[in-house]
This record gives sequence, structure tokens and C-alpha cells, in this order.
Amino acid sequence: MSLAAVQGVGAEVPPPPNAPGAVILENGTIAWTYAGRVVFRGEISTESARYTANIVSQEKDGRIDQLLVLTTHRWEDSIDIRGRILAGPESFPCEADPREQGMRIVRHVHGLSRSLLNRGVYDRTQDWVLSVDHNPRVKIEPLSSGPEGREYGIAVQGREIIIRFRPRFYQIHRGLSYYEPWTYRVWPKPVVGWCSWFAYFADITEEDVTRTTDIVAEVLAPYGYEYIQIDDGYQRGEGLPELWLNANAKFPNGLSYLAGYINNRGLKPGIWTNMAFNQEEYARRNKDYFVLTPEGEVARGNWVNISVDGSNPEAVDTLVRPVYKGLRGQGWQYFKVDALRHLRYEGYNSRPEYFEDKGVDRGEAFRDLVKAIREEIGREHFMMGCWGIRPELIGIIDGCRIGTDGYSFAGLSQYNSFNNVVWLNDPDHIELSAEEAYRSTMATSLTGSLFMLTDKPEVYRTERADPAKRAAPVLFTLPGQIFDVDPSRSQNLHRVDVEVTGSGPRVFDASRDPKVHLFLLEIDKPFENWMLLGRTGDDFEFIPFTELGLAHDAEYFVFEFWSKRLLGSFSRGFDPGDIDPRFNCQLFCIRRRLSRPQILATDRHITCGGYDLEEMTWRDGVLSGRSRMIAGEIQVLYVSEPEGFLLASASCGAQAEIIGSEKSESLRRIHIRAEVSGLVDWDLRY
Repeated sequence: MSLAAVQGVGAEVPPPPNAPGAVILENGTIAWTYAGRVVFRGEISTESARYTANIVSQEKDGRIDQLLVLTTHRWEDSIDIRGRILAGPESFPCEADPREQGMRIVRHVHGLSRSLLNRGVYDRTQDWVLSVDHNPRVKIEPLSSGPEGREYGIAVQGREIIIRFRPRFYQIHRGLSYYEPWTYRVWPKPVVGWCSWFAYFADITEEDVTRTTDIVAEVLAPYGYEYIQIDDGYQRGEGLPELWLNANAKFPNGLSYLAGYINNRGLKPGIWTNMAFNQEEYARRNKDYFVLTPEGEVARGNWVNISVDGSNPEAVDTLVRPVYKGLRGQGWQYFKVDALRHLRYEGYNSRPEYFEDKGVDRGEAFRDLVKAIREEIGREHFMMGCWGIRPELIGIIDGCRIGTDGYSFAGLSQYNSFNNVVWLNDPDHIELSAEEAYRSTMATSLTGSLFMLTDKPEVYRTERADPAKRAAPVLFTLPGQIFDVDPSRSQNLHRVDVEVTGSGPRVFDASRDPKVHLFLLEIDKPFENWMLLGRTGDDFEFIPFTELGLAHDAEYFVFEFWSKRLLGSFSRGFDPGDIDPRFNCQLFCIRRRLSRPQILATDRHITCGGYDLEEMTWRDGVLSGRSRMIAGEIQVLYVSEPEGFLLASASCGAQAEIIGSEKSESLRRIHIRAEVSGLVDWDLRY
């Protein structure tokens, strides 16, 4: 199946209604339907207690809240609801509303979450959420998943239960008017690679790109790096199509050659363009193609200079489409489109009278221009909008550079709910500096964000590349919250329509100064569910397991990945201790303690097996697994061996060998080296 088919673009799907569902209460059962489909079935149990049921629908500014309210007549009584939530194939369990108290933690999940923090299910296919308000105890468990939809079990207990249904959640409740997920799919896999900008800036040459391609192909590609993206510095100018399509003298073999070179090394070629137009004489001769002043002169704005009028199809066909049709024909597969903010703010918002006189909505004109780019490059190629939040381009761009130049930790908590729901978040490229290498690679990978390095390639032959290797490939994640943990930026998105300068970050763009320092990734695989908790700063004397969505009455192992140290097993929570200045962050793998030998972590990937462990079983005293390995690399399994279990033998497949095994207290390390890259079976017999 093609990528376009996977994304489902162009499918004729009727939009869901912005209307409440139909709720039928009868003989202790609940049936809730919406858009002709059952979304919830449940049974009410009260142990003879009396209760009152009320159905309320409220609407304000188009935001609909439909509530089923169940209340006992006596304080000491309780209501139990057991039921099923039936949602679309892109649905997922989540927290629907911020908690009034508790630690601020950004949550993501690879798979479908089983966290005890979840209080609802969001259906991306139709943009609705069904959730339970705070106070009653709630447990949601994924039951089945298929191409037609997913089913979840839900159990609710409390003296007052409010089940809340909100249609058009992101579109109206969150204010994203262009969010129509029934018309498009998010990019289906993570994007991991290299960008030239901070490495070479505008001095980039063809030799720089080919040398980087060779080193990335040799050193980083085995770890999941796929893209080589050249940035500003290759073009002859900005504006007329031929200036983009014919490279300058620093690229003597041309852009087709370079795209082919990257592709022939097994990588995907990416290229930067921007929206500026600088040929003033051409603009004066063709004024109809451009935004004009009230006096009829060509309007100008910072960074974008002269603005192509997206409401003029002839202008778009002459000046925009040929650029991207040509680049696609040359073999480019990743398109970073820059200065979009400047086209919108300085180009369009600053000249409202121009569009008013034409009877054109300037937001639609902006959107039409970018739609033309999308049509020319095709849905099978990645399109990244740059820079700052671009809500008017939802459904067109695949990824969005959510902040300014330079890596943004803060954006990972300010727009966490957008990632892989609205688009793929780009926190900007990563420099493997001594201070940031471990922190930025870890946070990007744990959140499933766009991941691009930007160092000179020689760095990747040194030990500084190790965190970049451990953090890739990035797993596809879903947010654990459909709200932003730090809402200080997204609450100002309404100002997009009135901004008139993009000379710096706007109040809604992701900032650089983080206020949230904990990033939680839940891994749900058929054989096990566990948590990865990344810490990038701040003081924490104690982290309760209940804050991570874990059971309060269970015991958990805590293993710190960077230092490869087992902190111990704990029943309520743990003290993370001080951050080691060698890493400037911590990464804890948290697994429920079992009474027999179990894998605590692997050293291949920061998910401690989330990427590399394909299978794992315990049967008849044998712990067996299948690991994804890289040729020539020694990988380590960290195994807990409780008292009374003695390792009799360790073995692996024919194309690998176990080269070491040592035990310290209850922690055993098994060292495996593979001759070829691929899957390796191993057995630990007790």
C-alpha cells in the first residue's frame, strides 16, 4: 500500500456532526450513540443503593459538552459502571483534562496506554472524546484493535459519576478550526536524520553534503537514521523558480546529482526552501502576482520581502508550483518550507486592505499557496512547515517547527498534545554538545518528535555520538494527554490572525525555557508493559509511582539507563537522586517486579527493549527472547535474578555469540555480539 493510501488523503468521508449523541438509560444499562454508531455501552451496579441519573447537554461558542450524571442518594453508597467504549482505528486512551494537583509530567505511549492516569478515550477519526470527570475511580483497558476500530473496557466507581462527551474536540474545544482528521492522516512513521544548518549555515557545499552522507550512511544509518536535509546555501537566489532549481557554484554537479548521491547511499534526500521573493524588477512588471500597497505598489515585509499572492492561481502556477514540481523531479523526498510565518504576518496580515478589496480571506489565500506546494510534492513525501506554530496549515503540512532557531525543550510540554495527532512536532535540530547531547536526544526520542542532528559529520565518529545512537530510531508515539501540560503558549493561538511581524517568537510559539522536566514514555508490547521516565532538571526528592500511572500496591524495579545502574526495587515511589553531570539528565526504566528472572533493560536503545526486544517469554525455567541487533556491536541484557535462581546456561542463535556473563548482587549482565544485523534469538536457562 502506498503512503498516500495509508494517509487516506482525498477519501470521501462525511464530517462528523457538531452535536450531542443519543443516550438511552434503561434497566440499569447505558447505550450512547453518535453519528449513527455506538460509542459506549455500560451496565450500572449499585448494590441496592438508590441514585439519580440526569443527561445534560450544554453549548457555548460552538463547544458542546454532553454529560451523563449519576449521583447516589446517600454519601456512603457507591455506583459501579462496567462497560465498553467503541472508537475508531486511530483512537487511544488518555487523560482528557488536567489534574488540579500532581506532578507535571509529559506523557507519551508506544502502543496503547494502560496507565491508571487515563480517564477517557480520544477518537481521532471523528475528533471526539468520551471521558470521566475527576473523583471517581476509573480504569480503562484496551481490549481489541482492528482496521475498523478499537474497543476498550472501562470500569468506574464512585458516589457521583460524570461521563462527558465532547464532539469536535480539537477543532472547536481546542480552537483548531482547520483540524479535520477525517480528511488526512498523520505521517505514519518517525523522521530521523541530519540537517545542515547549524553545522555549516549558508557556507554549505556539495562536498560537505557528500562527506556527511558517507559518514551518516556508515555510522548512523544502522541505528535508524534515514534523512539528509540540506538547508540554506545551495540556491542562486530566492524567488524565481530557476534560482531554486539550479544550484550555485558550490554545487557544481547540480541538485539532481546530489539527491541521487544521497539516495544511492541508502538515505533519503531532503531540501530547504523559503517563501521570500527578491526579484524586484520582475515584481514591478508582474504586479498582479504579488501583494500590493493601497497605492498599488509592491508591498514589502521583513524576511519575506515581496509576497506572492496565494489567491491568484496564475501567480501560484508561475512562481510556486514549478519550484516544487522541479525539486520532486530531481529526486528530493523531504521538503522544509521556511519563512511561512513571514509570508503570513508581514506579507498577508500586514496588508488586510489588499485582501479585503479583493473579497478574499487572507488566511485562505495563505493556505491555498501552501496547498499548491503539497500537491506538487505529493503526500508520499514529507513536508515540514517552518517556523513557529502554524495552525492555519493543519492538514497540509506533515510536521511543524514549533519554536525558534535552536532546540526547544519547552515546546515538548507546550504542544505535547499536538504530536502525532495534529502533526509531527519539530523541536528543531540537535547539537551533540557536552551539555545537551544526552538531554536533547533523550527528550526528543521519548516524545516521538521529529529528530534531526546538525553537527559536522566528523563528530559522529567519536564517543559524542553515543547518545544519538541510543536514542534512534524514534518510536511512533501517541500523547497520553489531549491537553498541553504547559498551556502558556497554546492558549494564545487565537492571535495568529492578527500578528504583523515574525521578527521573533510570538506569544504562541514554543519557547526555549522549559518549565516541565519529566517526560514519560509508556511501552506497551504483547509480552510486557513498562515505563521510561526522562528527567532533564529540577529537584525531585521523591517520585510517587501513582504519578506515573502505576499501581500503588505493587513493587517496581528502577534502572537508570545512562549510568547502567539498578537503583533497587520500590513499592511506593523512588528518590531519583542527583543528576550526573556527565549526562545532564536521567533516564529511568521502571518495570513491575516479578518473582522470577526478568529483563530489566537492554543497552541498545533508550527504551530498554521497546525498540529492540521483539519477543520475550518465560516457560519451564527458561527466559527466552528475540532481539534486534547491529552487526559487530556488543549488546547487553540486564537481568534480575532473584534469590533461588541459578543461571545454568546462556545461548543464542548461530549468527551471534554470547561473549560474557557476570553477576553483581541480583543483577546479571549478558553480553551478546552479532555477526550480521538482524534478529537474534537467545535463551537463559535456570
